[in-house]
Amino acid sequence: MSLPVQSPRTRWDPFRELDQLYERMNNLWDAGGTDTADRWVPLADVEETDDAYTIDVELPGVDEADIDIEINGRELTVSGELKERERTGILRRRTRRVGEFQYAVTLPGDIDAENVSARLENGVLSITVPKSQQARPRRIAIGG
Repeated sequence: MSLPVQSPRTRWDPFRELDQLYERMNNLWDAGGTDTADRWVPLADVEETDDAYTIDVELPGVDEADIDIEINGRELTVSGELKERERTGILRRRTRRVGEFQYAVTLPGDIDAENVSARLENGVLSITVPKSQQARPRRIAIGG
């Protein structure tokens, strides 16, 4: 069995190989769905308090007009697009995501969909989804 021989003109670049491996792994993970292969999922935190759920979604560089928030039953979906900015030079390396994104979460309890509020500040979209009156805990006094 013979081993592959590298040409003396070709120099091994471990960083190039790591970049190629990183790209291949991203393509592998993104290829999970058919129509969602070009979408990416932003990072998010979901916090529950006594009166509401708060969802913080990291969307740095996304314009407010490019974000859609929908509630269907108990499922909250945040989708949109991070548009690639116009560049004047040569792009040597890109690790930031661009293109369409989608984040979906099913909230565990009943919600008041009419009073949902959202704000985008410093690249973080904060969505407050109030719980319905029936889902809120209440304190019951013991009568004697």
